[in-house]
Amino acid sequence: MKNAASDVENTSPTGASGKGKAMSRRQFLKLGASAIAGTGLIGATYASLWEPKQLDITRLTLAYSSLPRPFHGLKIAHFSDLHLGFQTSVKDVTRLVEAIHDEQVDIVCFTGDMVDGEAEEMLAAVQPLSMLRAQLGVFSILGNHDYGHVNRLISLEEEAGFQVLRNTHVKLKREGAVIAIAGLDDGIWGQPDLEAALQGVSSETFKLLLMHEPDFADTAAVYSVQLQLSGHSHGGQIRLPWIGEVITPPGAKRYVQGLYTLSEGTQVYVNRGIGTTQLPMRFLCQPELTIITLHSSIH
Repeated sequence: MKNAASDVENTSPTGASGKGKAMSRRQFLKLGASAIAGTGLIGATYASLWEPKQLDITRLTLAYSSLPRPFHGLKIAHFSDLHLGFQTSVKDVTRLVEAIHDEQVDIVCFTGDMVDGEAEEMLAAVQPLSMLRAQLGVFSILGNHDYGHVNRLISLEEEAGFQVLRNTHVKLKREGAVIAIAGLDDGIWGQPDLEAALQGVSSETFKLLLMHEPDFADTAAVYSVQLQLSGHSHGGQIRLPWIGEVITPPGAKRYVQGLYTLSEGTQVYVNRGIGTTQLPMRFLCQPELTIITLHSSIH
């Protein structure tokens, strides 16, 4: 009697029939390299073509005892780092303006890097940006990439309806109460002077500070600034799982993205920005519009 096993054809990959030959080491390595290359291509396409065109709207509420009750519920739209002329298009700006319009905010704050180097890169965006509306004002400051023909850029921003703050402040009034919004010159190419910016503002007044580089918050805390809004970091622009930002620029080493509370009580919010620079990519770091609602804790 034949052994039953002898009537069964061997169809394993290493069988003598040859129907499923074992994969050679070279074939395995080629397949692995192809898989890695394919994954890299997909990742690069996502990082350069898809993620930079998304818009993440972050909403948060912050409460302060120093905020006068008439300003309870004050709603701020904060965005940063458009970098017009690099990857950001007029279509992106239009979408951003529409998103801000839908939020019906009281204040719009832009925290620098309108362009990626030349003032004329803003020309095409003046019209859509001029559609920004806010009851108490539309404010901007300069960033380090804005220093190609600064005066021309300021003129274009003012044409678009921004009030450009450069070591100055504006007092906002509501029902007899006052708060101050101050803006500083850039910390890398400019000469930020917080003392000059706050001249005439009492120590008891609620102060909202616009400063491009977020690490300046350590200085702002000395001047009893309640809230600083910044950009500059792009949130790292490229972030990796379990690691976070790969690299951030000078001026954004301690505070990279989101909300931080310093020991003195000053808070700084770092917006990830809209555009990109250096590399036309974002990975796990979508463009951000921040909507901040301020509450008076004595309301």
